[in-house]
Amino acid sequence: MNDGRNDFDFIFGRWRVRNRKLRDVTDPACSEWIEFGATAHAEPILGGLGHVDRIWTDAPPGEDPFEGFTLRQFDPQAQVWRIWWASTRRAGHLDPPVEGVWRDGRGVFNCDDVLGGRPVKVRFEWTTDGPDSARWQQAFSLDEGHTWTTNWIMDLSRTTA
Repeated sequence: MNDGRNDFDFIFGRWRVRNRKLRDVTDPACSEWIEFGATAHAEPILGGLGHVDRIWTDAPPGEDPFEGFTLRQFDPQAQVWRIWWASTRRAGHLDPPVEGVWRDGRGVFNCDDVLGGRPVKVRFEWTTDGPDSARWQQAFSLDEGHTWTTNWIMDLSRTTA
């Protein structure tokens, strides 16, 4: 069945992750980029209609390491993916899901949220060049989607260890 349920199957397994992110993604004036490594592991759940993805970071420069958790779930009726994120940086908080689809090798997922007391539109974009590499990036819009600022990029490389 090609309704979109297999779009994220490439993510299953172990990954080395190179992160590049703005130090403070909630500050629209922040222009300081930091880089740090991480490892990740994703596996299917719910009969293949979802999966969990965990990431463990090295300490970003001047910060503590953190652990993140992603739940991705496919809705076969709506033929969309919903993606939830939580991390040790905001213990007890589950971000609202971004929602979207894959088209022409690119997944785009959006939601509305509030960050730093401001309403913000959130966009996740996924691309993959094959089974052993992928890119995720996050962007925010503070003007209802007219302009977007990318604030976090993760380049993933498959690993066997």
